[in-house]
Amino acid sequence: MTRPSPPVALASGAEFDAIRAMVARWGNRAVGIGDDAAVVQVPRGDALVASVDSSIEQRHFRGDWLNAREIGYRAVTAALSDLAAMAAQPLGILVALVLPESRRAEIEALADGIGEAVTAAGTVVLGGNVTAGEALSLTTTVLGHAFAPLTRSGLQAGDALYVTGHFGGPGAALASWKSGHRLSDVHRERFARPVARLREARWLADRGATAAIDISDGLASDLEQLAVASAVGMDIDLAAVPLVEGVNGPIAAAASGEEYELIIGARSPMDTAGFERAFGIPLTAIGRAMSPDGGVIFRQGAERVAKPRGYDHLSR
Repeated sequence: MTRPSPPVALASGAEFDAIRAMVARWGNRAVGIGDDAAVVQVPRGDALVASVDSSIEQRHFRGDWLNAREIGYRAVTAALSDLAAMAAQPLGILVALVLPESRRAEIEALADGIGEAVTAAGTVVLGGNVTAGEALSLTTTVLGHAFAPLTRSGLQAGDALYVTGHFGGPGAALASWKSGHRLSDVHRERFARPVARLREARWLADRGATAAIDISDGLASDLEQLAVASAVGMDIDLAAVPLVEGVNGPIAAAASGEEYELIIGARSPMDTAGFERAFGIPLTAIGRAMSPDGGVIFRQGAERVAKPRGYDHLSR
């Protein structure tokens, strides 16, 4: 695969000054910046995998919760997590930035956070757009490739269901901010510094995963999304879900949004010990896909519980 050409020379003006400032922070992590569109070659035989995600101030974050570097990192990581859900290898990202006058001094810190996210993912910035506006927002388009992408519709009745990582930290951080209670450093880190499980997803796909979804709206909500897409039911034991230290039980963990861990389905047992050796986080069996007749059942051990409420992007 060949990479796009080096950055193109830009004219004068405030918009181009902002772009130059960001490109200077990214160095060789930005390629081909300056043309009207990015040109990316996809390896022969692979499918192009693309997604877009927006992060808007007062909706997805607040300036008194996160600094500019964390805002840039988190916005791009959230978008890259969609590639992880498809077991795709990133090719690059495009970032559309709405930058209020009050935030212009933070352009380099935002760029540094974006740069950290692409470095962690082993990818590059291909281009984007900068405009003025009333509220800070970042819209990230991610491009990747995969020979056989994982989808939400690949589950069959009988498949085992697994999750990566630990749960509940982002929800606990949000609850602390809203209530004014003391914020745990661990919970804040899970909110501010999520990880797109890109390498983990490809490892799992290579070892027989049949379906996947990343967890942005809450574990319970995204399990239901996976069940609907695959036309199956599920039997889920929330007591099996690994918790971040200090989280108030599995119901809170299953409702916590913006985790960016993965739910994976598999026909055969997965090598959970090998996964933990490779990545330093657990891979945990939490249930099984069933006939669609029974719907999605949530339990804590033997006791059936109501579905924990997740995040709704259009609720207030």
